[in-house]
Amino acid sequence: MAGQEDEHDPILDDKKEAEAKSEVSVGGGERDMAPSTSGTSIHRSGSRPQLDLSKAEIQGNLEERDPTILLPNQSDDISHLALDIGGSLIKLLYFSRHEDYSNDGDKRKRTIKERLGITNGNLRSYPVLGGRLHFVKFETHKINECLDFIHSKQLHRRDPYPWSSKTLPLGTGVIKVTGGGAYKFADLFKERLGVSIEKEDEMHCLVSGANFLLKAIRHEAFTHMEGEKEFVQIDPNDLYPYLLVNVGSGVSIIKVDGEGKFERVSGTNVGGGTYWGLGRLLTKCKSFDELLELSQKGDNSAIDMLVGDIYGGMDYSKIGLSASTIASSFGKAISENKELDDYRPEDISLSLLRMISYNIGQISYLNALRFGLKRIFFGGFFIRGHAYTMDTISFAVHFWSKGEMQAMFLRHEGFLGALGAFMSYEKHGLDDLMSHQLVERFPMGAPYTGGNIHGPPLGDLNEKISWMEKFVRRGTEITAPVPMTPSKTTGLGGFEVPSSRGSALRSDASALNVGVLHFVPTLEVFPLLADPKTYEPNTIDLSDQGEREYWLKVLSEHLPDLVDTAVASEGGTEDAKRRGDAFARAFSAHLARLMEEPAAYGKLGLANLLELREECLREFQFVDAYRSIKQRENEASLAVLPDLLEELDSMSEEARLLTLIEGVLAANIFDWGSRACVDLYHKGTIIEIYRMSRNKMQRPWRVDDFDAFKERMLGSGGKQPHRHKRALLFVDNSGADVILGMLPLAREFLRRGTEVVLVANSLPALNDVTAMELPDIVAGAAKHCDILRRAAEMGGLLVDAMVNPGDGSKKDSTSAPLMVVENGCGSPCIDLRQVSSELAAAAKDADLVVLEGMGRALHTNFNAQFKCEALKLAMVKNQRLAEKLIKGNIYDCVCRYEPPSL
Repeated sequence: MAGQEDEHDPILDDKKEAEAKSEVSVGGGERDMAPSTSGTSIHRSGSRPQLDLSKAEIQGNLEERDPTILLPNQSDDISHLALDIGGSLIKLLYFSRHEDYSNDGDKRKRTIKERLGITNGNLRSYPVLGGRLHFVKFETHKINECLDFIHSKQLHRRDPYPWSSKTLPLGTGVIKVTGGGAYKFADLFKERLGVSIEKEDEMHCLVSGANFLLKAIRHEAFTHMEGEKEFVQIDPNDLYPYLLVNVGSGVSIIKVDGEGKFERVSGTNVGGGTYWGLGRLLTKCKSFDELLELSQKGDNSAIDMLVGDIYGGMDYSKIGLSASTIASSFGKAISENKELDDYRPEDISLSLLRMISYNIGQISYLNALRFGLKRIFFGGFFIRGHAYTMDTISFAVHFWSKGEMQAMFLRHEGFLGALGAFMSYEKHGLDDLMSHQLVERFPMGAPYTGGNIHGPPLGDLNEKISWMEKFVRRGTEITAPVPMTPSKTTGLGGFEVPSSRGSALRSDASALNVGVLHFVPTLEVFPLLADPKTYEPNTIDLSDQGEREYWLKVLSEHLPDLVDTAVASEGGTEDAKRRGDAFARAFSAHLARLMEEPAAYGKLGLANLLELREECLREFQFVDAYRSIKQRENEASLAVLPDLLEELDSMSEEARLLTLIEGVLAANIFDWGSRACVDLYHKGTIIEIYRMSRNKMQRPWRVDDFDAFKERMLGSGGKQPHRHKRALLFVDNSGADVILGMLPLAREFLRRGTEVVLVANSLPALNDVTAMELPDIVAGAAKHCDILRRAAEMGGLLVDAMVNPGDGSKKDSTSAPLMVVENGCGSPCIDLRQVSSELAAAAKDADLVVLEGMGRALHTNFNAQFKCEALKLAMVKNQRLAEKLIKGNIYDCVCRYEPPSL
């Protein structure tokens, strides 16, 4: 394939500021993501047209340096194209788009937006576009392959603005290019493609790319010490100043003070080119990667002179030097009567790597000290995600700064220059993105093993499935750590070598091409969070080995049932069976990867695991595996709803409130994500299980704040409470859970004059109800209840529905609307740092949040604090979670009421 890297990978010259480890696919598939159920309106300021980055995916896991950014709502027409042409490598970034899929004309959504105060004045007045950003790499000496690639996709014939679909005449196009090749190949671009090159300053592009990534991507930066990777959240308001160290052939050290404010303050000619050049002369290696691989098997004590060699194996304790400290790199070659052939290439490579890496780390520290900076980011071709290189630089910075500074690295450092050139277009549309508008997802492209396989892109579903079948049939190991000899020696200048985890450091090359970063400008921080900066959604931290092993096993054991359900949802066809088998293999590969390396996908919580499963299902086009089951359970529950409402209306106010909460807890038992609940489905009908669950509701519950909630709702001592203005009800499962549990509770709020907003998933996840499904469910329930009917009409849910007034409680009247909004995600859990703009708008006038279900109230948000009142309701359907979270047992109930957090 054009652009695929071969085994020769020479170092960049000293003009090159950024490079990538491997080619990035141009594909990813037109059907990677399920179609969004939401409108693509973006509620943000600014009058200029911008890219529509909704549902964007940066393909590649959190360790990848060069993933494709998929923008599924953009057309296949090309607008932007930018390149970074260095002495050795060409980095190319282009943007494609497709037609507008906005459904803002939908009557129901218009009515709800009017209710929530979201007017057209908040929306963009230009076309909503969809598309993807692609990153591709070519070797510079294969410039003609790059030009062929551009020509084949007609990248040079598009208007350079994303809202235009105009095809430009030959000879009129302009491409943004940075790097030395912008000058060297300008005539060739004109001759071959008929386009002019607009040259962009390298340093400016490098800094612009770094600034964007550090401000916009939550887990862009990470530390790497002793084989352990830890992602660092950068506060975009506290980013500057920082030191950017770009290690190409030489080293440039840049002090960055703000947007467009930077200065190259230092550098050194001893960099990656030194390592590659000397290494090639001394080891006869034919590629840079081969030289790095040799270093992982080396023992530099065979070449380096250590303190112990000078002092008879003893430490020089007076000045704090251990016997294993390197006193002189390559020092033993002076005194030993050996020729070059007598030394192992592996030992030479490691000695070179340490010598250069330690010096880069020390020089960087000295410059940070000079300017009083605590934050140093490293990038460039020399880094290229190599674990030992990062460890060595990190150790040097840590040692010399006595732990006061830390070296940090960037996931996308290889394309900083190309990204900066892309952003030099006047109207690129990326500059206002914030970290909460980026969502980390993990749809499966296709797993591959080792760090030496760089493609091809698997954009077509059949290619992905075929790759999975081939992957498993060959019996290839899912992960391939590179063994190393135990560390024996220490670093240059009086500090010890970083110790490895166990006896080996593994290569940082990704074993699975998974994980994406979605650009979703419509996402906002939930405005009712008490403190978004300290908010952590996950309750279970899977960095704990015991927790991780348990939950990975749970997901693995549930996989066969999930596959059977997914295949059955599509009629059990041969195509569905093949896709189901591929999904099972792919998801199993994910789980194995996480078992091997927990930090492979960044900071891992249980919510991330559950989300990964849903994304993997969608990757293999199982958009709604539980669709038929949900429909069946909805029909069964709606059939008994009238009897339940009649029973509730016959009760006193106090008894009714208790019964409503019991009903929510009892109905929450219907969860196809729980093994215990799946077993229950085989023992009775949905109604039988619901009645059994209700009959077992015995107070006190394990977490029981009902009395406090009752006092808030009903008052005490003759004092009448004030009604809630607006309640946000985060619903969970379809069927009895929402119809017999949450809708009756919503009805109670409505009859008291409280506006109710039902908050549901944007995309399907297990048997969770979605925002698209709720209007039909409400319409069905409204046939039996005047309260629901009038509220639904006011909330815009029955715009086109034909509903006959029911016989339920006509004596009760309400003027409060019932509305539905989507939450912005497609997972059983929810991260409230990233919710849909319409949910954020609904929250602004809300004074009560009700979180229901294990995923939203226990797996996530159990410890979340809000500016308003909160009610968390769930039945615990997992023994481990019950023990861990509430020190209880399976089927224990949680009713946690919390006043506003001060």
